[in-house]
Amino acid sequence: MTKESTVAGQTIVITGASSGIGRGAATRLAGLGANVVVAARRGDVLDDLVSEITAAGGSAVAVPMDVSDPEDVARLAETAIRRFSRIDVWVNNVGIGALGMFWDIPIEAHARVVDVNLKGLIYGAHTALRHFLSEGQGVLVNVGSIDSEIPLAYQASYAASKAAVLSLGRTLNEELRLSGVGDAIAVGTIMPWAVDTPWWDHAANYSGRTARMAAMDDPSIVIDAIVAACTNPKEEQPVGPKARTADISHHLFPDHTERLSAKTADAESKKGAPLPATDGSIHQPTPGGTTVDGGIRERMKREA
Repeated sequence: MTKESTVAGQTIVITGASSGIGRGAATRLAGLGANVVVAARRGDVLDDLVSEITAAGGSAVAVPMDVSDPEDVARLAETAIRRFSRIDVWVNNVGIGALGMFWDIPIEAHARVVDVNLKGLIYGAHTALRHFLSEGQGVLVNVGSIDSEIPLAYQASYAASKAAVLSLGRTLNEELRLSGVGDAIAVGTIMPWAVDTPWWDHAANYSGRTARMAAMDDPSIVIDAIVAACTNPKEEQPVGPKARTADISHHLFPDHTERLSAKTADAESKKGAPLPATDGSIHQPTPGGTTVDGGIRERMKREA
């Protein structure tokens, strides 16, 4: 798990790879010589991604699946092992959101967020760690959020699920230490600030306005963090200056930081353009939004 380690030749599973940071990480890791196993619900989009990677000389295989289905997760692992003999790194990257006041969001949307962001991540972690324990080594990378540390208004169930992701990672690392394999198997949690990806357009939205957040980060810094975590995982890894500052602030001044976070979310939401209530793509995938960058920053400029 050293910084000098390389991902070349490693087999890396990446969920949520059809767009956003998952797609960007898959492309980057394949370019560094890793065998990437890309997973998401949109099989046609994954096929395009695999074609893009192989045309550039990389190695990739696509597995259409839904992380909230444990049988799909098991099939993902089986495909990776059958194709490349082993799994070295598993990146739990899928995350969906439901935006709006908690009571305005249908309970089915909250349940779906938990099914994907928490239960789906647990299925992936369980599958990956059982394989790593049988092999004696491995890295599990869970993509959380700065919301893992700081609750965020208008994203209650998302923030709750991401807080659980961080707690799970901490607990798993302690259990690995107790089992005597903490030096060979590690769990890292990536904690980005708001990132400009298609996530915002894919989210269910009951706020009445288009989704937005102040000072969004470029996806590239999160992709860099995921790539680094594949060989040098950190239990808690806030990504970028804004996330690191928010993390420190919450440890020192929790109530003040939470109120400031809520005021920021509220002020940003009120700047959005009117939007009818939508389930986005949380229940069924939609064709739009297959890029790494979401174009949200450009939209926010137009709204301003």
